[in-house]
Amino acid sequence: MPVKPPATPRRRPIGPRLALGAVLLLVALGAGHAVLWQLMASQLEAGLATWVEIRRAQGWRVDHAQPVRGGWPFSATLTLGSVRLEGGGATLPGGMALDAERVVLRVTLPRLNRLRVEMPGAQRLRLAGAEYRFAADQLVALVPLEENTPPREAVVLAERLRLSTPGGPMEVASARLSATSSSTATEDEPALLLDLYAEAIDLPMAADAAAGFGRRIEALAAEAALSGPVPPGREPARRAEAWRDGGGSLELRQFSIRWGPAELAAAATLALDEALQPMGAGTLRLTGATQALQALTDAGLVGRRAAGTARIMLPLMSRPGPNGATEIEVPVTVEDRTLAIARIPVLRFPPWDWPVGSAAAR
Repeated sequence: MPVKPPATPRRRPIGPRLALGAVLLLVALGAGHAVLWQLMASQLEAGLATWVEIRRAQGWRVDHAQPVRGGWPFSATLTLGSVRLEGGGATLPGGMALDAERVVLRVTLPRLNRLRVEMPGAQRLRLAGAEYRFAADQLVALVPLEENTPPREAVVLAERLRLSTPGGPMEVASARLSATSSSTATEDEPALLLDLYAEAIDLPMAADAAAGFGRRIEALAAEAALSGPVPPGREPARRAEAWRDGGGSLELRQFSIRWGPAELAAAATLALDEALQPMGAGTLRLTGATQALQALTDAGLVGRRAAGTARIMLPLMSRPGPNGATEIEVPVTVEDRTLAIARIPVLRFPPWDWPVGSAAAR
């Protein structure tokens, strides 16, 4: 009698098991991502609360509506409405006040160490007694996040920034400002570094200089370093005096502007004199001086007699520049509240009044 071979066990299809494993993996990843998002949002709220507490302890007024979480799934956001930041009387005469329609704090995967501060909508800034209303297609500040350490640097980016100034409306096509600070800077080290670049700046129609050079500044760049140490305290006059006595200075490492027929570049080092007024020296290099003089004369900003004297002097001061264009390089000084170019006084400044006493502490 023939013997039947043992039956081969039937294999279960592998497809359903893979599908189940994939579903379980997706559920686990989703749950983990949800936990991470909640953690990111909670850290944003905690960081905001700490920042507000520090500012208020320093005498600032900080108000905002209840934060609203959002940004799922790729970022965590806190949206603040009706933001009010006011203070700074110990640093700026008249202080500063910022009213923002909306501020969005954002942390995005995978850059969990960088905070993005967005300011959509209409904003209002009061600075040293003047008020500026502004809005932009994009206005963003990028701030690195370090545990238990205040931010030491920031980058502000603006696209199509529109401002309402006391002289009329103006617009900036794009701008970038970076700032780096050091609270432990010595006398020979910068306590604050500022780097600014802006292009296509349309000035208010009422600006006097616009009559000679045109409304648009093609490009503007500046780099400045404030030497340390910056003394603590809440009275500007005493802080300025201590900073001066400690050898503090402001170094304008670079300033350049392309405006109408002229291109100007300058560098200078400034400090405070015995009366706590600005003083310093530097150099100014100007290309297109003849065309600039003619434009100012045609606009009535330079008198005919002064223009005639300048036309005689310009060839004596000019020299060929690196690109073949004729340029002028002259010394610039600021002393006794007077700006002098090539030892000729051209502008007298009003005195800088430093707040003192209890008014500075408010």
